[in-house]
This record gives sequence, C-alpha cells and structure tokens, in this order.
Amino acid sequence: MTRQPYPPARRDAIVDDIHGTSVPDPYRWLEDADAPETKEWLDAQEELFRRADLEGRRHFRSRIAELLRSGSIGTPSWRGERRFFTRRTPDQEHPVLYVGEAGEERVLLDVTALDSSGLTTLDAYQPDKEGNRLAYQISVGGDEESRLYVIDVATGEIVEGPIDRCRYSPVAWRPGGESFYYVRRLAPSAVPAGEEQYHRRVYLHRVGTSPDEDVLIFGEGLEKTNYYGVSVSLDGRWLSISASRGTAPRNDLWLADLSVSEATAPRLVTVQENVDAQTALHAGRDGRLYVFTDLDAPRGRICVTSPTTPGREHWRDLVPEDPEAVLSDFAVLDGAAEPVMLVGWTRHAISEITVHALESGARVGDVPLPGLGSTGGITERPEGGHEAWFSYTDDITPTAVYRFDADTGATTLWAAPPGAVEVPQARTEQVVYRSKDGAEVHMLVISREGTGPRPTILYGYGGFGISMTPGFSATALAWVEAGGVYAVAQLRGGGEQGEQWHRAGMLGNKQNVFDDLHAAAEHLIATGVTTPDRLAISGGSNGGLLVGAALTQRPELYAAVVCSAPLLDMIRYEKFGLGATWNVEYGSADVPEEFGWLWGYSPYHHVREGVTYPATLFAVFASDTRVHPLHAWKMAAALQHAQAGDAPILLRNETEVGHGARAVSKSVELAADQLAFLARHTGLTVTGQPEA
Repeated sequence: MTRQPYPPARRDAIVDDIHGTSVPDPYRWLEDADAPETKEWLDAQEELFRRADLEGRRHFRSRIAELLRSGSIGTPSWRGERRFFTRRTPDQEHPVLYVGEAGEERVLLDVTALDSSGLTTLDAYQPDKEGNRLAYQISVGGDEESRLYVIDVATGEIVEGPIDRCRYSPVAWRPGGESFYYVRRLAPSAVPAGEEQYHRRVYLHRVGTSPDEDVLIFGEGLEKTNYYGVSVSLDGRWLSISASRGTAPRNDLWLADLSVSEATAPRLVTVQENVDAQTALHAGRDGRLYVFTDLDAPRGRICVTSPTTPGREHWRDLVPEDPEAVLSDFAVLDGAAEPVMLVGWTRHAISEITVHALESGARVGDVPLPGLGSTGGITERPEGGHEAWFSYTDDITPTAVYRFDADTGATTLWAAPPGAVEVPQARTEQVVYRSKDGAEVHMLVISREGTGPRPTILYGYGGFGISMTPGFSATALAWVEAGGVYAVAQLRGGGEQGEQWHRAGMLGNKQNVFDDLHAAAEHLIATGVTTPDRLAISGGSNGGLLVGAALTQRPELYAAVVCSAPLLDMIRYEKFGLGATWNVEYGSADVPEEFGWLWGYSPYHHVREGVTYPATLFAVFASDTRVHPLHAWKMAAALQHAQAGDAPILLRNETEVGHGARAVSKSVELAADQLAFLARHTGLTVTGQPEA
C-alpha cells in the first residue's frame, strides 16, 4: 500500500480565542460550499474516491440488493373499517401508501408515480379520525422539508396543499376532518438571518383556506429551537400540546378542554412545566387520562388520572417502573372478560409485550412473540376492539406485522413482507463487558459458525436516548455471510437502560460513550473475535461523531473507519444545519464549562500531525439539512494533511440525497461502497466477481 497523493488543501492561520483558549481552524474556507475553491477540492476528492481499490463493491452491491428484495410492510393505522399502511415490493424504490377496506386495497400515494427520478420521499402521513381525509408530507432530494398535502381518501384527489415549512410537524385532526392543528415554521422573512430552520409555532388550519389565514395557537415568544407536539383525543374534547427545547430529554406539557373553550383559543392548563422529565398524555375512551412518563422513573411508568385534574399530584401509578426493563409504548384493548392494556418493553434492548388489567394495572399475561428481537408500533382501533397490531424483526428476520387477539391470547402473522429472500445462516450472541469506569455494557455480536479472529465491524451510536435494538440489516448480513463479524455496542448515551443510561453519555459525560466503544473493541480482541488489524468501526450522524472521536483518541486500536454524515467540529456545530437544537445533548461552546467538554473531544481539533491513522472513509450527502457536510470536508482535509501512515483517507460525496430516507438503489450503492472499503482494509476476502 502506498501513500495517497491527496488533493492540495490550503491551511489558513485562523485561530479563535474562545474563553481564553486558542482554537485553530485551518480549513474554515471549506465551510463555503459554493466557493469555487471548495468545489474544485470536492471534485478532486471525488476523482480520488473513484480510483480507490474497492474490488468487493460488485459482490456487496449484488448481495445487499438481493437481501433487500424482501420489501417492506408497515403497521396499519385503523379508522373505522379502513386501514392505512405502507408496502414496498421487491422491485420498488420507495414504500407505497395503501388504504384497505371491505377486503380490498388500493394505492393512495406512490411517490415514484409523483416523481420518476426517485428523489421524492414520503416523510409522514396521518388520516383524520373518520378515515375520510389524509394528510401526508413529502420531501424532495433529501431536504426533509415536508410539504404538507391533504387528499380525499375515497377519490384520491388532493384537496389541500402544498403547505411548506412543515418539517417534523405532527397533524392533529379535529373530528369531521375539516380542520387540524399542526406545526409550521415562521416565514424566513420573519426571522433573523441564519435562523430559518427554527421558530416553530402551533396553528389551527381549516382545510381549503390559505395557510396565511391559520390561527396561531401556541409558541409565540418561546425558545426559538423548541419542537412542539400536538394531539386531539378521539372525541375531539381534549387538546394536548408539548414543548421541548431542541432534542432535550424533557418537555413542558399543557391540556385544554375544547368543550369549554374555543378551538381557536384553547384554555391551556399546565400539566408540567420546568420539570426535568419527559411526559406524554393519552385521553382514553374510558374517560381517564393515561400518563406515560419518566418523572421519578428513568425507565418509564404509566400513570392514570382524570383529564380534569391532569397535574402530577393527581397521578396514580398504573404500571410502575420496572427495575430492569424500559417502557416503550402501550395500547388499550377491549378483552373478552375485561379491558386490558398492552405494554411494550425492552430488556437490554430485547422486546417484550405484557398484558395488564386496565383498571388495576395488574399484570395478567404476556403477548407471545416470534423470537428475541424488536417490536414496534403497537396499534389498536381507536374506537375500541380486541385486536392489536405490531411489527417484529430480528437480526435475520425481515420486518413483518403481527396481530394479537386479546380474547384468545394468540399472536398470529398478519402481513409478511412481500418478497422472499434467502437469508444466510447466522447467530446473534448478547455479551456483556466492562467499560473503563467499570460500567456494564451490552453488545450484540452477529456471526456465522467458526472460530479464530475475523474481520469485524463494530457499530455504535450512543446518543439522544436512541436504542440499538436487533433488526434485519442487509448490510450486516452481507458482511457476516462473506466471513466477517458484525457487532453492535449498546453504548451509554442510548436508551437501552433508560434515561439514566442516556444521561450518563450526554453533555459533560460524553467521554463515557467513547470509552464504551474502546472497551467494546478491546473485549472483541481479548475474546479472540478479531485483532486490531482486522477491526473496523462504523457510525453515522451522532455515530459519526463517535467514530471520529474514536479514531483520534485510539488510532492504533482500529484498522478502518466508516464515518457517515458526521458531526466533527464540535466548537462550531451549532452554527450549521440543526446544530442549535442539539446543544441540550452536547453543550454549547458559548458557555465556558460546556466549551471545555466539547474542546476535550472535538475530533477535528484532535487531529495530530505525524500520527498513523486508520483507513477512513467519510460519506456525506449534499442535501443534508441536519448535519452539514462541511464537518467531514474539514476533517478529511485535516486527516489527509496529518496522516503519517499509508492507509487512505477518502471522501464520498453524494448529491440529491440527505440525512434520512432515500431510494433503495441509493442505499445499496452506499452500503456496497462502505463494505468494500472496510473489507479492503480489514483483510476480508470477498468471493464473487471482482469489480470491473
């Protein structure tokens, strides 16, 4: 292997003084994506990537595409006898939205029919309470801007839209389908320059009227980075509004009785405010208010009260906190003998569903599950019934939808994914290891039969309370089938052990996350799974920050790195994309103490000349409006300048895609490139046709 001749990148003598610390930023010029010099540099990086030795690309492209031919099926949303769900057949690039009734089903929305280029994605949909109208949100080219439309379900005709600036907007229909509450950003002309992605408000919109006539309901004068939630009970009486500052793991919450106040001017009663907890409300058909909260219960509990007395002093525990399992969701059913509540849990990231008497909360049974995997989206008929639906997947099983019958206690397959795939034989083992400070951390290790050190990918995320649960992954299976091992570490910062686990890896505790990853690597090496020259790490977004920090802190521990859509300049991250909404997770460089946390690990600022770094592939997306590609651009330039070894530092730039959903073919190409790169630099010999 010979050292790469990297494209030249100017190093400027830019040094900021921040709270008395000198902070160099030699590649700040790369923050200007439109500058001719930046474009020239990116073109040269693209040429360098195209010349890379990725001989396994064709094999992985073919195999990942085959494994994705299972297609997909979504959990249904019921409105009377109509059910709404998504399905993707093996030959389709995107899921299609269907409505089913009277034993038949038909297409409601096919984004590929709207846009044959495959660049349009369906972000969200919400039928009204009667199932007669449906609101949906779409984005183009990965921008996640979510333009909102309303269609007539019977005819498929558009009756509203587009309404712009609806990114991350819930839609809370009022009975009758003539109006809904939703969240919309203020117009760019009404906010300071650079703050166009913030300043959300809750509005009431009447279908068929201009959004300029919407009635402002909530949000005026509050924190610019607030996200809002809004819901309306089935009977239309109870309106709830929540507010959280950015992605903070806490929210303020209000409830209004619309039977005694106007829909346009609801009298909001405070449920919780300035409380360090997350709480959600569900007004039940039985007249009770169900409270899902982690207040005084970091693993979650379900309480009950009357909607007329929603304050926490009136809450009564219905399903108390479990000392080992984490609450995920619940649903209320009409059982044969008595109403019951289904409660979803994860125990060390493995799903369980229990059955409880609705009145007392006493556990009366369990929902049989297909295996040790992940369930999601427990749904019931809003008007009542004895059936519930949920999805299920595990490491070798594509996601399917199952039906539980509270009358019989039986679980049956309701809808399988539409395509058949041949899945390789593989086993998943859950192991426990100790981190630097002695904390016990769990890890899932997927492999085929065999012994001895093997090329291994260690994947992690460790942030925002997001759990790494088992799930079908064409990428992981293609790697394992080729002879590798795929490990997923459930690091602090995630939600696998509840909110305390999350907080043990955020703000000033962020170094715990990186230590957990290093300890996972050392465990895999110590137990003979792999060796440092065969070990790769991979992560995206917050997980990109994870592997960026890991490669700068312990470069000798890893042979290769894939770093996707990463945060890497943690001193300036708040200035770009949605960065200002994440300072509740990471801290802000504007605050001296928090600057110290960020300065302690910011990957871009910890690149050192003369160090032998692992082979590293940065993958970024031009339309990413969450994490700007500049993070990877600056880091790639810094590593290429500093690299003392021969391992390559490469940059893969992709246009017309963003941070989230994309066409299947684009996912296949990205995953194939990443696996081929990791195979090349961990010694995995890929069978099949070499790359032409």
